[in-house]
Amino acid sequence: MSSQFNRRDLFKTGSLALGALAAGSATSQAIPADAKTRFRYCLNMSTIGGNKRDAVGIVEQVEIAAKAGYQAIEPWMRSIQKYVDGGGSLKDLGKRIADYGMTIESAIGFANWVVDDDAKRAKGLEDMKRDMDRLAQMGAKRIAAPPAGAYRGKPVELDAAAERYRKVLELGDESGVVPQIEMWGGNPSIGTVEKAIYIAIRAGHPKACFLGDVFHTYRGKCDFNGLKMLGPQALQAFHMNDYPADPPQDEIRDSHRVYPGDGIAPMNDILRGFASVGAYPALSLELFNPEYWKMPALENAKLGLKKMKASIAKAFG
Repeated sequence: MSSQFNRRDLFKTGSLALGALAAGSATSQAIPADAKTRFRYCLNMSTIGGNKRDAVGIVEQVEIAAKAGYQAIEPWMRSIQKYVDGGGSLKDLGKRIADYGMTIESAIGFANWVVDDDAKRAKGLEDMKRDMDRLAQMGAKRIAAPPAGAYRGKPVELDAAAERYRKVLELGDESGVVPQIEMWGGNPSIGTVEKAIYIAIRAGHPKACFLGDVFHTYRGKCDFNGLKMLGPQALQAFHMNDYPADPPQDEIRDSHRVYPGDGIAPMNDILRGFASVGAYPALSLELFNPEYWKMPALENAKLGLKKMKASIAKAFG
């Protein structure tokens, strides 16, 4: 790592990040009686968009989420880009979302911030800064920071990824939007929970956090018990979905995701695990199921929310 990440600095800042990431997880806590009321329900727009995600504008997406009864949304930056290109006002959009009583808990972007190619990474940082600045105008809280662009070839070294994640976090300090390190199950660079958490801790920044996902945890062959080592700082938002027994783990893809409770994921253990460490992340329904995309978007959104609430009710009684 560079000189700014010498051993002394790492112990100073790394201890802050480790303490923040693990806050509340040193010992299991008694699960409070009102645990099931502490989670917020969020709609990731992939769930209703499908191949028509660009055709269904962000304003309509917001209206669908509100009518379905969600408390928050997780938009995609490309939909926001289309809105801006059409002359839309980000402040007006943010007000519309707030007027519905919703928040923007996270957003999905694909800036190439972690890649080894210097030119591509510089462009990726510019893209990330632009995305966070736009989200700040809307009053958003966070943005995903996945290993976009790092699909093939030699994996990005974890210490290099940590240094680059810190730079993204520092950009977030300027805008007030927090980038969440996101793992994609099976990705050669950040394909497991443990790699993502290592990067977050090694970055040595007190706002470092983790964007988890039921499907990606399974796809990355990670043990869900590992999530119980984290705390509320690390677990601020989490992608909710489920997966079937077939196809096999090595062959399963995004399109196979199903509603929470309709698959074989240990949903009770996952949700109770969050509460046991005092973490109540915004639960964002993120699906890419082509069968669901055939449904009217509002019906799909309502059913997804019903399934999430049923999973919470089952987990906490």
